[in-house]
Amino acid sequence: MSAVKIAIAGASGYGGEELLRLLSGHEGVEIVAVTSRSAAGSALGEMYPRFLGTRYGGLKFSASTAEAMVAAGAEIAVLALPHGLAHEFAVPLLAAGLRVIDRSADFRIRDAAVFEEFYGGKHQAPELLAESVYGLPEIYRDEIKAARLVASPGCYPTSMLLPLIPLLRAGAVSAEGIAVSSMSGVSGAGRKAEVAYSFCETTGSLRPYGVPKHRHLAEVEQELSLAAGSGVRISFTPHLVPVSRGILTTIYAPLAGKAEAVGAALEAAYAREPFVRLLSGSQFPDTKNVVGTNFIDIAWRPDPRTGRVVLMSAEDNLVKGAAGQAIQSLNLMAGCRETDGLL
Repeated sequence: MSAVKIAIAGASGYGGEELLRLLSGHEGVEIVAVTSRSAAGSALGEMYPRFLGTRYGGLKFSASTAEAMVAAGAEIAVLALPHGLAHEFAVPLLAAGLRVIDRSADFRIRDAAVFEEFYGGKHQAPELLAESVYGLPEIYRDEIKAARLVASPGCYPTSMLLPLIPLLRAGAVSAEGIAVSSMSGVSGAGRKAEVAYSFCETTGSLRPYGVPKHRHLAEVEQELSLAAGSGVRISFTPHLVPVSRGILTTIYAPLAGKAEAVGAALEAAYAREPFVRLLSGSQFPDTKNVVGTNFIDIAWRPDPRTGRVVLMSAEDNLVKGAAGQAIQSLNLMAGCRETDGLL
């Protein structure tokens, strides 16, 4: 099988850099274009010296346009762009016959009114929302294989949805009263120069933000509601922690029956999944064990005193929460092994 030709828009951000790092070792794909408005004309090895002397070190950034990606002969485009920009690329790329994986939130939310509530402003391509497939491979694998447009989930949502969806589907936990606390490394804010994310402002300090209505709640509640078969609302508090990458999430969910049903539902859902590791015994998720990988580690503990189960997960926000998960979808769409470039 010949290599599938890939273009990456917004390749100068943290997520774009991770896509390049992982795809550099993927023999089933060929990167034919990387775009960046700030780095156009520069070689990849100039922007990221880590790529000097490697397969794509001499590849030059092109102007950040859909036309440049089409002209390069790409078959699949991965959009690693800020929220609100993806429609500028997705619409003409799809019209030109390319398939698209979007890393932003622009096509994750099925209801345009909900998107506008959480992200502000009118959605610029609402006609594509019904077609878009939510790119969580463990949940929507078959739909992703056939999709023209995949909306790859956010990092926080991945850390919440993978532990909760099997439990809601199985009726092991109640859809009411779920609360979540997450901690994320500073790279989750993106590659931008802002005082709030500088070394002196973040090191040695912890702080919550986005309370009480973080914008990722829109896609989380959408997917949890689909799993439960009824509307789900949760409480969510994210925190910024002084590490470069990694997410640790703790979920408190009311048990709907026997505690044993939690482990049974998770085992049934993920026993054969290559990137979901269910921890047993005394093990707990730890970001040091997942950083740089596409794994998500999940553990759970029943709390008989409160009638809840405590679910815990750890992932790399730039890999399983971003680039790696997009590559899982890319592999499914391209007919590669799902683990290619990731294991």
